Amino acid sequence: MHSNLYGLTVLLAAALAAGPVSSQSPAASAAEAPAAHRSTVPASLPLVVVHKSPTCGCCTLWVDHLRAAGFPVDVRESDDLEPLKRSLGIPFGKGSCHTAEVAGYYVEGHVPAADIQRLLADRPDARGLVLPGMPLGSPGMETADGTVQRYTVELVGRDGTVSPYARH
Repeated sequence: MHSNLYGLTVLLAAALAAGPVSSQSPAASAAEAPAAHRSTVPASLPLVVVHKSPTCGCCTLWVDHLRAAGFPVDVRESDDLEPLKRSLGIPFGKGSCHTAEVAGYYVEGHVPAADIQRLLADRPDARGLVLPGMPLGSPGMETADGTVQRYTVELVGRDGTVSPYARH
C-alpha cells in the first residue's frame, strides 16, 4: 500500500511540475496573450551611448537612472550637440539637454528606462523616442519635494511623424 501511495505521489508531483496541458498550439496561445506579455526585453540590454554637455548635472542623473535599470552606458561629452541632433533627425522643437543612441534608435531627453526597454522589446519601425524639455519628476529631474509634472514620451516614426508613446 505504501509503495502504491509513494508512486502516486511521485506521479502527481511530476504532473504538477510539467504545468498545465493545453490543446492549443504555442502559436495560438501566444496570439491570445496580451501584447505586453509577448514583448520581452533582451536578457542583456544593449549599450546606450549618451551624448551630453560636460556641465549638465541632470544628464548625469539620467545616466545613473539607466545604469540602475541595467543598461550599460558610454558617456560622450560635447559642448555642441546640435549637429548630432540634426544628423539623427530629431524633430525641431523636440530637443532636450542630452541625446542617446541605442540599438539603432535615438532617445532624446529624460525618457524613463522602462520606455526604452519597451521600445527595444517592441522594435517599432521608428527613429526613436523624444521627451521634449525637462519635465520635473522625470528621471534625472526629480525634486526634493517630489513634484511631478505630467509628461508624454513620443515615438518618432521613420517618416518623421510623432505620436504619443507613453504617458507619465
